[in-house]
Amino acid sequence: MVNYKVTVFNGSPINAVTTNDVFIKLVGIDGESEPNKLNAPISFTSTQVAWPVSIGKLIQIKLVKKKPIVFAEVDWFPAKVEVESPDGKTYNFPIYRWITDSVEQSFREGTALRAFDDSTPIGRDSREQELNQREKDYCWDVYKEGIPSIMKAKDVDSLPSEVRFSCTKTKLFDFTGKAALTELKLKGIADSKDNWTDINDVNRVFSNKDTKISKYVEEHWKEDAFFGYQYLNGINPILIRRCTALPENFPVTDEMLFPDGQSSLADEMKNGNIFLLDYKRFDGLKANIVHGKQQYLMAPLVLLQKTPDKLMPIAIQLKQTPAEDNPIFLPTDSEYDWLMAKMFVRSADSSEHQLNVHLLRTHLLAEVYAVSLLLNVPMVHPLYKLLVPHTRYTLQINLMARNLLISESGFFNKYAASGGEALFTILQRSMSSITYKSLCMPDDIAERGMEDVPNYYYMDDGLKLWDIIQRFVEGVLSFYYKSDEQVQHDLELQKWFSDILEHGFLSQEITGIPQCLSSVTELVKFVTMVVFTCSAQHSAVNDGQFDYGGWMPNSPFSLQLAPPTTKGTTSEATMLNTLPDIGTSAQGMAALWLLSKPPFDFVPLGQFPEEHFSEEIPCQLIKDFQEELEVLSADIIDRNIGLDIPYTYMDPALMENSVAL
Repeated sequence: MVNYKVTVFNGSPINAVTTNDVFIKLVGIDGESEPNKLNAPISFTSTQVAWPVSIGKLIQIKLVKKKPIVFAEVDWFPAKVEVESPDGKTYNFPIYRWITDSVEQSFREGTALRAFDDSTPIGRDSREQELNQREKDYCWDVYKEGIPSIMKAKDVDSLPSEVRFSCTKTKLFDFTGKAALTELKLKGIADSKDNWTDINDVNRVFSNKDTKISKYVEEHWKEDAFFGYQYLNGINPILIRRCTALPENFPVTDEMLFPDGQSSLADEMKNGNIFLLDYKRFDGLKANIVHGKQQYLMAPLVLLQKTPDKLMPIAIQLKQTPAEDNPIFLPTDSEYDWLMAKMFVRSADSSEHQLNVHLLRTHLLAEVYAVSLLLNVPMVHPLYKLLVPHTRYTLQINLMARNLLISESGFFNKYAASGGEALFTILQRSMSSITYKSLCMPDDIAERGMEDVPNYYYMDDGLKLWDIIQRFVEGVLSFYYKSDEQVQHDLELQKWFSDILEHGFLSQEITGIPQCLSSVTELVKFVTMVVFTCSAQHSAVNDGQFDYGGWMPNSPFSLQLAPPTTKGTTSEATMLNTLPDIGTSAQGMAALWLLSKPPFDFVPLGQFPEEHFSEEIPCQLIKDFQEELEVLSADIIDRNIGLDIPYTYMDPALMENSVAL
């Protein structure tokens, strides 16, 4: 008889242990063992599997959980199984999924294998069976024409168990949301349709939930320097671009900007000092109706000028078409003319941020990357091992976002100017702005002409982070792919990519994304973009939502009055009556607070609680990756000490590994 020592490790969920009987079979190239019962309860347990002869190199294990006749079915979440063979070699079998029934399930040994590496009939059959099951579990669906496809699921319970929130996260998320709304109801403001009569009253919505930055915003939101700062380091740092030629529909003159004649717009553009914000995708849209009132959503054009250490707004036109009733507002106008102009810009930016920058470019694309991986790539594949940490909770949070935010009864249709008819038009128009360059940070920064802009911390930290991620991805993928031909011949990899092209980018060739992955270099860049999008980019546009929107006047998601058509007609009363009513404001602030609250089971970038890799080199690359991230985090902390507004959204220690909120 030969003995195999089997050690079972449970996963992290608090209810991971089962009291049901569990049996294991070992499968090697020379045969398989009979089922052996593991010691119950199945927590951390070790047992011996005896067999008359060696079954050779181990390929997989088979587990079956059997419900006793008189006891209930108890789900089980094993993390991994280690098997020590008679010759002293240790095999690792990563699992990391719920076993909820009595069906026998197979799990491969942890060494990463592409399809053409899987030389045994047992391995090939196992691979085929796994992908056949995945086709049943993960299916594409169309939520709305013209936007990325989604995971087909009617509700959270219909999602595969391994991609759902943990039981604890579900309860805490639900409790947090209900607690916020209960607080608003107790204050009598949750459903109020009254207008604000004192700007300082906005404070009483969530006076106990202020952050350091939200307090700063409250004190400085009217200032031009802070207005400009937000387009570098706020929650939408990707719209601004250097202006080298004034748009024809924005007839700003030197007399408006430089009445003393000491400079000119042409000279300032030549010197690289002029920047543009253009919200043209909102042109011609019919804004939503909220509480029976027509709302207003503008399509502004904004010029900003770079001073030695600041970006200052110098001209604002609130509609795309020049006209007598569409004045160009200037900093020299009256206090409330200029403040109202900036407020309409900030409101437009709120919709641009939420629907394009945040929802479309991170959440919806991350879902496509996740579904394609889970549908097309088996667990034993190196791409699966590399990317699965960046899919955690994405499918459930997106399902919830569709139901709670953009459905017919969701937040946008109830409370936002960009809800109603405008919502999906904005998303469809935004699809046309997605290019490969815009998703790859180094290319995006260069394409927007932003390389030498001072105090652009989103760029400074993000480019360093992109390089760190790219080095890690390149190290791992280069370990498995030694030639371009291996990339081209990996059919599972190519299917993952082609599904992303079809369901994510809707087969649009204008995106600039290659139509197939033909080289290791192309693969590394694309996977780097996927990891960056699911972690760093999402953090940059998500985590500061309450910081910058908790003081609602800085980022109103709806406005109740049309913008001024002539100068000199606004006042403080005009501003207060233009802001969303008290109930709408409160609902929006509650949503931002919920979406910005760090989850209790947060997993930062670079941490891999699930051990999918077992080879020495990838494991060492993970350690190197973590060390580089720690250095960057320390540098960011040191830099922030001297800043009035610390920029933390690209700190890898504070960013989630996936789109999980």
